[in-house]
Amino acid sequence: MGYAAGMAVYLLFVCWLLLGWGGAQVVTTVGSLGLVAFSACACAGMVAAARAGHGSIRLAWSVLAVGLLGWVGGSLFRAYHQVVRQQEPPFPSVADLGFLALPVAVCVVWVLRARTGRLSAFRQLMDGTVIASALFLLVWVTVLDPLFTDGTRTRWAATLTAVYPIAALTMVTLSMLVLTVVPPGRRQILGLVTTGLAAIAMGEVAALYIQLHIGAQDDLQGAGGVGSFPVISRLTGLLMLAAGAHLSAAATRDHRGDDERPMPTSIMWLPYAPMPFAVVASVVYLWPDADIRPVLLGAAILVISALIRQLTVLVENRRLLDEVAAHAFQDPLTGLANRLLFTDRLDHAIDLQHRDGRPLAVLSLDLDDFKLVNDNLGHHCGDELLRDIAGRLVAALPAGHTVARLGGDEFAVIIEPGIEPPENVAERVVRAFEEVFVLAGQEVYIRPSIGLAVAPGPVEEPIGTEELLRQADIAMYIAKRSGVGGVQIYTPGMALADADTAWAEDTRPTPTVPEITLLGQLRRVVAGGALRLAYQPQISLATGELVGVEALVRWPHPELGVLTPNQFLPLIRRSGLVGAVTDLVVEQAARDAAAWHRHGGREIPVAINLFAPSFDDATLPARIAAVLATHGLTPTSVTIEITEHYLLSNVHQARHVIEQLRAAGFRVSIDDFGSGYATMSYLRDMPVDELKLDRHFVAPMLTNPRAAAIVHSIVRLAHTLGITSVAEGVESPDTAELLRGYGCAVAQGSYFGEPVYADELPLPERGVTGPQAAPPSAV
Repeated sequence: MGYAAGMAVYLLFVCWLLLGWGGAQVVTTVGSLGLVAFSACACAGMVAAARAGHGSIRLAWSVLAVGLLGWVGGSLFRAYHQVVRQQEPPFPSVADLGFLALPVAVCVVWVLRARTGRLSAFRQLMDGTVIASALFLLVWVTVLDPLFTDGTRTRWAATLTAVYPIAALTMVTLSMLVLTVVPPGRRQILGLVTTGLAAIAMGEVAALYIQLHIGAQDDLQGAGGVGSFPVISRLTGLLMLAAGAHLSAAATRDHRGDDERPMPTSIMWLPYAPMPFAVVASVVYLWPDADIRPVLLGAAILVISALIRQLTVLVENRRLLDEVAAHAFQDPLTGLANRLLFTDRLDHAIDLQHRDGRPLAVLSLDLDDFKLVNDNLGHHCGDELLRDIAGRLVAALPAGHTVARLGGDEFAVIIEPGIEPPENVAERVVRAFEEVFVLAGQEVYIRPSIGLAVAPGPVEEPIGTEELLRQADIAMYIAKRSGVGGVQIYTPGMALADADTAWAEDTRPTPTVPEITLLGQLRRVVAGGALRLAYQPQISLATGELVGVEALVRWPHPELGVLTPNQFLPLIRRSGLVGAVTDLVVEQAARDAAAWHRHGGREIPVAINLFAPSFDDATLPARIAAVLATHGLTPTSVTIEITEHYLLSNVHQARHVIEQLRAAGFRVSIDDFGSGYATMSYLRDMPVDELKLDRHFVAPMLTNPRAAAIVHSIVRLAHTLGITSVAEGVESPDTAELLRGYGCAVAQGSYFGEPVYADELPLPERGVTGPQAAPPSAV
């Protein structure tokens, strides 16, 4: 609205001056008052820009405001004489000091900003010499030579008059030099200021030109024609100064700083812009002397040729610099930002975050099993994969975020504040990997491990660049270890030591090339719900009755036959399918248990073995209970099994979720008990209802007395703690009898029945009560 109003007023003044409404005296009054008003507005804008700015920017605008304040005073003095006294002000007068304050201010600003190295200073000196020389030739030919040769002024009066065009020349030269070195983010602002100063300078030179060549006594004589041009030019310059000041204040308030845009070619050519005009003016000035025409033409052609050659060199140098900059700040393989540019932009983003207090987030991403693609499919496939991933990331994220490849298979994203929540952006990244990649004719599913770190709003101790990136890396390493896919958000409780420990404990086997193909098939099977559950009976050794079943996942593969869990569960853990498979198993087990209940009027307890990472989810008990409720089942009909070995990664979280499961009515069992390294501590710390003896202890009992002694001891310990003991891998009646003698409560194995699908399970003729355990002790 302010820009529109200012432009409307400006156009009104221009029309008034050009059309000469009201006659010469009215036009003189309008022009004088317009200069006062526009100079005052420009001065006020510079004061606002100085108040909004910081450091050198504030100082520069303050100096220019002082210079323009002198211009306001000079305009008031001139307006008083032209409007009130209806005569031209005396020359020289105090008004001239006010008008010359602006060029002096420009010189001061240049001195304040000229803090460069020797080579840069020399280049600026040469640029300034080129600009000043070309402008001096133009000014000499148009006004200075006639000023000193017309004979109507004394030498002293002519010298004083020449101060104005010389000051204008200096002001334009210095402002053009500032424009060639200003940071990219402020070129628009300095462009307006430079153009405004040039317009004011042009008005001063035009006024003197009119006096010398048209013969008018003041620059408003002949209003409605060319005589109005000096005032219009000054008004235009003041309007641009006001616009530049307003834009600077707005940019500072919005914290818009320097950007990474390269210097435009037009800026590089700027010092040479006045040269063609100077050459033409010089040729016209000297052409009447026929004796020097050949020399003049030769010199003009020489200068123009040298100028064209110099511009050609500038263009070629600029092209080479662009190539170097692309290699310095751009990843050559993917075209994304590289680590250097990413770090620079993150530094800048954190500086802005410190000022405006808006949260800033960094996402760290690492590809799982990327080395396998390189080693087995070839580095060309690995490169193709990285390019495809880069394209997906750029397409998935809104404009404004910085996507970078930090090296190898590591990517990172700066999530700018205010666009959308960081969690939503992270989910976009996850979804970008859902579609299969096709490499060398093979379908390959690649899963990312993603860590997200968020720098909060205003805090007493702002976070640094390295710390924020370190936090994102820690979260990413923990996400990689968890094996559940999705996004891991950094919390203050996480530490680098935890990530390093988790990383060191990650003993997951590296998949082979056939397993990559298998993974693609597995994803489609899971999505289609084609995995099946087989159930192995669990028998009470005391009564011989069926007391429950254990659900075991099977994959009916069209080419490889029925695959057992040992053949594909490692793929599930590595590939972010844990959550989907867990939901599938729980839903299918509940559906089968409900069918048995409808068939025989009784519940058959089902033991479900869940992945350890599932126990990081505090909503797990409620989610499983909700599934059971939809099928008319209660939590008491389900035993949740967790493998002892996988408890090692997060004991505290596992204990918390186990307590929630038991409070909801579920039974909890430690599977493969004795296979890990912290057996006794688990019995002490974990509030479980049941432990299942690992088959590697049960199977050799008849031939290995030490194994039998260990099993006997574990059974007695379980009985003492009020925990139900279950033996796996019972393959003979002698083993079952020995376990019965030890007091083991429940057993399962090939002796009692192989795993079968739900419709093949022989249902008992009478009720199934489930394993009975002594009341749990405080463990």
